[in-house]
Amino acid sequence: MKKISLNHIIIAVMALAAFSSCKKEAFLDRFPLDSFSELTFFKTETDLKLYANQFYSTLPVEFASNDVASDDEVPLSQNSFLAGTYVIPATGGGWDWGTIRSCNFFLQRYQNATIDAVIKEQYAAEVRFFRAMFYWQKVIRFGDVPIYEKDLNETSPELYSARNKHKDVMAFVLKDLDFAVANLPASVPNNRINKYVALALKARICLWEGTFRKYHSLGDESVFLQAAADASKAIIDSRVFDLYTTGNPNIDYVNLFLQKDLTKNKETILASIYITNTTTNGYTRTISEASTGFSKAFVRSYLCTDGRPYGVSPLYKGDNTPEDEVANRDPRYYQTIGIPGFVLTQNTDGTQIKIVLPKIGTAATSTGYQIIKGRSSDPAMYNANQDDIDRFIFRYAEALLNYAEAKAELGQLDQAVIDLTINKLRARVGMPNMVLTSLVADPNTPFPTISLPIQEIRRERRVELAGDGFRFNDLLRWKAGKLIENTDTYSGMKLTPEYKAKYPASQVNNILLDANGYVRVYTIARVWNDKMYLYPLPIDQLTLNPKLAPQNTGW
Repeated sequence: MKKISLNHIIIAVMALAAFSSCKKEAFLDRFPLDSFSELTFFKTETDLKLYANQFYSTLPVEFASNDVASDDEVPLSQNSFLAGTYVIPATGGGWDWGTIRSCNFFLQRYQNATIDAVIKEQYAAEVRFFRAMFYWQKVIRFGDVPIYEKDLNETSPELYSARNKHKDVMAFVLKDLDFAVANLPASVPNNRINKYVALALKARICLWEGTFRKYHSLGDESVFLQAAADASKAIIDSRVFDLYTTGNPNIDYVNLFLQKDLTKNKETILASIYITNTTTNGYTRTISEASTGFSKAFVRSYLCTDGRPYGVSPLYKGDNTPEDEVANRDPRYYQTIGIPGFVLTQNTDGTQIKIVLPKIGTAATSTGYQIIKGRSSDPAMYNANQDDIDRFIFRYAEALLNYAEAKAELGQLDQAVIDLTINKLRARVGMPNMVLTSLVADPNTPFPTISLPIQEIRRERRVELAGDGFRFNDLLRWKAGKLIENTDTYSGMKLTPEYKAKYPASQVNNILLDANGYVRVYTIARVWNDKMYLYPLPIDQLTLNPKLAPQNTGW
C-alpha cells in the first residue's frame, strides 16, 4: 500500500486562506495580513509544516509531454516563442513574485515557534529550498532580477529597487541551497523534502548555471560546475539510490515510468505519489490526446545497438518504414516511442488495441512518433483524471547524468566517471559501454564544435530524459537555441508512397511532406534570435519602476 504523501495532505481552511495570494496590480503579490493573527501562528511544528506545504505543488513533476517547447517535440499548434511571434506582454509574462514573497514571509517569522531549534531550521531549509528554485526559475526567464530577502508591502522602498545582476542572484540561490543541504535530514517521513532532494536540486541548478556561464562567456563557471559535481557525487556515494532494473533491457525503461508505488523504487529521490480515489492525475489520457509527437531530430539521436550513430552504423536499416527505423536501435527507442505492434489498450478480457500505423497529424501524434513513455495500457488509467501511476520529481538517473556532464565540463572526465554514470544507464537497456578511447564521430551531431565525450553525454541525457522537461533549458544553457531552426526539429516520420498507400486516403491526403517525403508539421520556418535566451519584462513593470530598465537585450 502506498504511503500518504504531501500530495494528499488536506491543508486546513485557515491555512489556505492565510497563505493564498491576492495580486497587487503594480508590484508584488500581497499577503492577506488580516486572514490570521501572526501572534497565534508560527508557534508549533504543525504551523511551520502547514505553511511549507503550500510550496509542494510547485515541484516540477516529470511527464513525457513536458518538452513541447523544444527541438524534441512538435505540437500541432506551434509554440509562439519558438515561432518568433512572442511579443512583449503588457502585464504578467512570468513577472510574478507571490511565491518568493510567501517564502520570505515565513523566513521572517519562523523563529517565533517555541519548538526545538533543529526542527525550526529544518522547515526553514524546506522553504529556502523552494526560494532557491523560484529564484533560479526567474533567472532562467529574465536574467537579472531583484533580490528580496524579506516580504514587502505597498510602502516598502525595495519595491522600486533595480535588478540585481544574474551572478549575484545565483550566488544568493547557492546560499539557500547550501543551507537546505546542511539543515535537512537524510530521511524524512511522508515523502517530504530531505537532504538528498536538496542535493539533487543543487546539482540541477549548479550544472545549469555553470554551463550557462561557460557557453555564454560570462566567466566564473568553475565554482558552479564543481558544486554540481560534488552534489551529484554525494548522492552517488550515499548508496541510498540505484537504477531500477529487473535485468530485462527490453522492458525495464518503459516499466520504470508505469509504477504505482515509487516510494519502494531505489531510483526515486522524490516522487509525486497518486492514490486511487484520493489524489490522481490524467497523464495517460492526456498524452494519448496531446496533439504532439517526438521530432525527427530527436529520433535521430538514438544510437544503433553497436553503440554507433545511425549515420555511421552498418546496422542502420534506414527510415523508409517505422519498422526499419527502429530496427537495431537503442531499446529506449521503442520504450519511448510507439511503433506498430505497441499495445495501446490491454482489456481485461484479453483483447488488445495495438498501433497498426502511426496516426500522423492527429491528437495521438503530430509527427508519427507517438509518445508512449509513462502511458499505461490499462483502460482504467485512461478514464479522465483517474491515473494513479506515480511520477518522478527527482530520480537517480539525472544525478548520474549531471555528474558525468559536470566532470566533463571541468576537464575531469575519465573512464571511471563514465563507468559510474553513462555506462550504468546503458547497461539497463543492454547497450554497449561508452569507451572514451574509441568514440566514433557522428557526422550528424548537432554539436560539431564540442568534444566527442560531451557530445555523447548530451546524447545520453537527451535519450534518458526524453520528454521530462529538461530540453529547452538545456538548449539555453548550452547557447544552442539555433538548433530549433533545423527543419528536423519540426518534422516527423518518412512517408514514402508505398507506406502512404497503407493508410486511408482521407487520413493522409492533407499531411504536408517535404521534398524528401518527411512529415512537415509547420509550413513556416522557425527562426532563432539570440534575444530569445531571455524573455522580456512586461511593459507595466518597466513603467511603474524605471529602475528595472533596461529591457532585456533585443526586445
